[in-house]
Amino acid sequence: MQHIKTVLPPSLDPFQFAYRPNRSTDDAISTALHSALTHLDKKDSYVGMLFIDFSSAFNTIIPQQLTQKLVQLGLNTSLCNWLLDFLTGRP
Repeated sequence: MQHIKTVLPPSLDPFQFAYRPNRSTDDAISTALHSALTHLDKKDSYVGMLFIDFSSAFNTIIPQQLTQKLVQLGLNTSLCNWLLDFLTGRP
C-alpha cells in the first residue's frame, strides 16, 4: 500500500478523502457540510445531496478493469500484474 501511494499522481481529486494522509470521513463530512451551508447563505438557494454506501464496493471489483486503470495512472506494469494475480479468484 505504501508503494502504491507513493507512485500515484498528485492530480487525484482534492475531494478524495479515503486512503489519503491526514484525511478522514470526518473531513469529508465537514467539507460537504461547509459547502452546503456556504451555498445556503445565498438567497433562494437550495442544496441537493446524495449519500451512497460503498461498504461492499470491494466485493464488486473487476480485477482486470482495476489494473487497467492503475496502469493508466502510471503504476508499474509488474505491480499491476501482481495486484491482478492477487485479486483474481478471491471472494
